[in-house]
Amino acid sequence: MHVVIAPDSFTGTLTATQAAEAIAAGWHDTAPHDALTLLPLSDGGPGFLDVLGRSLDGDTVALTVSDPVGRQVPAAILIVDDEGERTAYIESAHAAGLHLLGPDERNPANTSTWGVGQLLKAALLEQPTRMVVGLGGSATNDAGAGLLAALGAGPADALARGGQALAAAPDDALSGLLGVREQLAGVDLVLATDVDNPLLGFKGASAVFGPQKGATPEQTQELEGALGRFTEIVARTLPAPLDLLTGAPRRLEREPGAGAAGGLGYALLLLGGRRVSGVELVLDAVGFREIVRSSDLVVTGEGTFDWQSLQGKVAVGVAEAAMECGLPSVVLAGQVLVGRRETMGLGISGAYAVADTPAEVDAALLDPVGTLRARAARVARTWSPAG
Repeated sequence: MHVVIAPDSFTGTLTATQAAEAIAAGWHDTAPHDALTLLPLSDGGPGFLDVLGRSLDGDTVALTVSDPVGRQVPAAILIVDDEGERTAYIESAHAAGLHLLGPDERNPANTSTWGVGQLLKAALLEQPTRMVVGLGGSATNDAGAGLLAALGAGPADALARGGQALAAAPDDALSGLLGVREQLAGVDLVLATDVDNPLLGFKGASAVFGPQKGATPEQTQELEGALGRFTEIVARTLPAPLDLLTGAPRRLEREPGAGAAGGLGYALLLLGGRRVSGVELVLDAVGFREIVRSSDLVVTGEGTFDWQSLQGKVAVGVAEAAMECGLPSVVLAGQVLVGRRETMGLGISGAYAVADTPAEVDAALLDPVGTLRARAARVARTWSPAG
């Protein structure tokens, strides 16, 4: 049997490559006769560049940028030339990732996307025709204000001190925004994201993702108000684009994906960007459908398989693509918090948790490779014919 192993990263414990290798090792323990193809994936979050770099023939540009609290960290840009098109791939988590901060440093009221702006600025020096920015796994909630400041849209002291400071930003804080848009006028700017949340509201960046980044309930409300103030400044500076069909003004803060990565999606939309599914972009780039057509089973996975997974993350994207090719797929996750009815409706034939009880969760965190390998070995007994 030919099995394609295509997981996302297990956030906080394993990269996508490490997860794929652990699953493959466990599968081989039970079914050494099976042929295994390892295909680590990403939806735009952490690991985006590593995954693309394995499949695309490009050059990596190394540089140093600011992390969410202003420290210097290593980062990279992937430059790919293909039939006259020059694409710069950027992973926002290199500069704004939650993994860059310790548990006691996680405070989205004060973290900035300045470093992501530095990445875009460096990418522009490569004269790309297209820039693809992977969004996900961020520690920030500043609507991309720091990014815009780094590109020259406004002063750093007003825009690059975190989301909470935007509440006091002056009306002219984005006086250079039109100039930044002109710099990017000839570039196809693409947002590769796993979420379709708007910037504001009950499904917005602050309400949904703020608590995951360390915000208290009080800070979540304050951030919502601060981002609302930021949209008022934008409205004073930038005329609203018109809908091509209706001619009505478009509210970019309400666009799907505007709330991605703490509102980084909103800033990129302001610069003329367009949103695509991060997992679909990666699946196409690595030739996923061509690979799985010659296989018998697809195994995917992620750290926690929950309701957010159903909104366009790797596991669901893989399952849908596998179903198009007439193949079954199963999910291995640290925890499974989605019912069988939901998974079956998505074409997933089984979802298996590494840990079900608190004690098992603790054991999995202490030995993520070993526990994932053991779970994969048990799943192989079910799915491999000779097992």
